[in-house]
Amino acid sequence: MRIFSLPLSLLLLLSPLFAQAATDRPNVIVIMADDIGFECYSGYGSEFYSTPNIDRLGATGAQFTQAYSQPICTPSRVKIMTGKYNFRNYAEFRVLDLSEPTFAKMVKANGYATTIAGKWQLSPENLDGPFQAGFDEYLLWHFTLGNGGNSEYPIFKHKGSRYKSPRLFLNSKLVSDQEGKYGPDTVTDYIVDYIKRKQDSPFLIYYPMMLVHDPFDPTPFSPDWESADPDREPREVFREMVTYMDKVIGRIVDTLDETGLRENTLIIVTGDNGTNRKITSPFPGRGDIAGGKGTMKDAGTRVAFVANWKGVIPEGTVIDKPISFADVLPTIGDATGSSIPEETDGISLMPLIRGEFDQARDWIFMSYSQNGLNKAPYRCFVRDTQWKLYADGSLFDVPNDWLEESPASGLEADAARQRLQPILDRIMSQAPKEHFEWGSN
Repeated sequence: MRIFSLPLSLLLLLSPLFAQAATDRPNVIVIMADDIGFECYSGYGSEFYSTPNIDRLGATGAQFTQAYSQPICTPSRVKIMTGKYNFRNYAEFRVLDLSEPTFAKMVKANGYATTIAGKWQLSPENLDGPFQAGFDEYLLWHFTLGNGGNSEYPIFKHKGSRYKSPRLFLNSKLVSDQEGKYGPDTVTDYIVDYIKRKQDSPFLIYYPMMLVHDPFDPTPFSPDWESADPDREPREVFREMVTYMDKVIGRIVDTLDETGLRENTLIIVTGDNGTNRKITSPFPGRGDIAGGKGTMKDAGTRVAFVANWKGVIPEGTVIDKPISFADVLPTIGDATGSSIPEETDGISLMPLIRGEFDQARDWIFMSYSQNGLNKAPYRCFVRDTQWKLYADGSLFDVPNDWLEESPASGLEADAARQRLQPILDRIMSQAPKEHFEWGSN
């Protein structure tokens, strides 16, 4: 792959394409896999996993090499939907503040049809939550407080399976006849049908996937699908789940091709956090990478991120600038011509996609607490492609110290600190000091 850089003459030639796409109000599909880091995609260098459909989207569109999620699911889901740092609006695990602006509300105000399908886990015991978040329709799993039977309402006592014989809700009603079916297939069927139903109006589809989160259960392609073999290694099953994740994404792309909507659809594919810590994956140049879910290190936060818009994003675009989930909402707003909420911490990635690197941001900021403001203070850092500065002052040269074992020092490190410290101080000054903890990860 090559690093993408457009000459001015070519940008001038391409500008009518961007103008036309914006006028046409493109469809948007955001796909976010569950618990999978960058090391599990063949397009990012893995020789152990195979993700040809996602790889193709990156190769024929834009592949971002420095994309960062939050360390676990709810913080990432809140951030990607609202475009805000966690310290501004993430208060509790499994909960989204439904009064917050979301990318669904943003495009809905611009005349878009909106739907969400897959994993929810954001409004416990509130089946209207997805509607309140801006979605017209939904097919979702997980409206419980947990899985301990602590609800007074029978319908919410257990979240049930997300995989075989899934427990799903369709627009507030429990879906029947799912015995023996596979949750990711049911959800993908719904998305395929939605695309066909909405061909004549602009739409946004948000697909927070069930795959590849544990439990590591066999897929319909697994040899033990009918009766799970308890003696199989978790990584072996996980590998099959990664393959199936890629397969269902391929089905969605194929449907766009079949309906003639591909050239007017922006597709974004990413993951919500690093891989489960039970999984260790071989990776060229690094030996084995242990899953880092729940940590602020690269293995917990660096994820795949590809954007594809056929005929608009030039093939072979590779972008090495750091990006975060806060950038997704303004990117969607920019691409669809929607009114972007004023209080967003992200920036649109469309200038980067156009090759306008002078408008890029060379750093990202992260604030993180697993349980939100109500339970613990936030840890935070600011980083660029090489250097990572935590609030306690520890600085790491990440490409040369992936595991953050040895804080960096020396002239180059000092220069990096002088560059990053003012950014960190400025952002942290926007929240009460007690909201932050000075330790690193």
